[in-house]
Amino acid sequence: MSNPKVSICIPCHNAGDYLEATLDSLLAQTYDNIEIIVTNDASTDQSKEILDRYQKDHGIIVVTEQCGSAAKSRNRALREASGDYIKFFDADDLLSPEMVASQVARLEGTTNSIASSGWGRFYNDDPSSYQANPEEVWRDMKGPDWLVEACVNARPMMQAGMFLVPKSILDATGGWDEELTLLDDFEFHARIFGHCDDILFVPDTILYYRSGMAGSLSQRSDRVGAESAYRSFSRGADHFLAKRADAQAKKSAAAMLQDFIYTFYPAHPDLLAKAAARVSDLGGSSLEPDGPPKFQKLRKLVGWKLARRIESATNKFRHA
Repeated sequence: MSNPKVSICIPCHNAGDYLEATLDSLLAQTYDNIEIIVTNDASTDQSKEILDRYQKDHGIIVVTEQCGSAAKSRNRALREASGDYIKFFDADDLLSPEMVASQVARLEGTTNSIASSGWGRFYNDDPSSYQANPEEVWRDMKGPDWLVEACVNARPMMQAGMFLVPKSILDATGGWDEELTLLDDFEFHARIFGHCDDILFVPDTILYYRSGMAGSLSQRSDRVGAESAYRSFSRGADHFLAKRADAQAKKSAAAMLQDFIYTFYPAHPDLLAKAAARVSDLGGSSLEPDGPPKFQKLRKLVGWKLARRIESATNKFRHA
């Protein structure tokens, strides 16, 4: 395929504080056959004015539609895409300039593979604070093997901007699950990685992942968000267990569901019970709970459940 087109699909809801930097990073790509499609999902900040300006000056495609979720917004942009390859991207992150060119080159001669990149966090609007976050999956792997390896400690990094996906894979597997509002990336990537042949790692390409933003986890204890997270983890586990059902695959699937329990406890006991039943069916999990240093010290004294209850009560008091 000579000079294939790449469509970059971005959901945008009140991302005006970061949108210009994101668009500039995409316009600075060394690859020239790119279309940028942004779904403006009922933004009430300066996003519209920014998008209007970039549409006029740089020819980006803007779709204005009230979608109500990132999944719906991504799918809306996808419907406008005319590219051979698709990159989904958030409206507040950045890419290294050569990423698209390098990923397109890496996929040359393949038909059912996905290109991946490195990533790291940056803070306080300062890309120079970037620190790489090397992972075991920073290598070429079969799609199902990538999932099993990435999920073994329940910390898979599946930020969509890391990946360049042939449109043909999305035609075969479908877009984003619009029932999901929180942690929808796990189900999506488990589905497409389970379908593809290989995940091909491209060294020296970087997703700069913006971190430290207030309110970014505001949906975590919400009932709708909790239901979405459970469905995403459960459906995602089903996707890769359909491709690999060995002991290690079951261990990784159980770890994701155990992490759901650790994250949402003590809220939503019905969902916690469902997750616990699945963990048991998969053979159990030895995953340790994640949390800040104070939580870790406390759980050693009183157990993780009481420590999580104390943590939850303290957070409610602070935000009362």
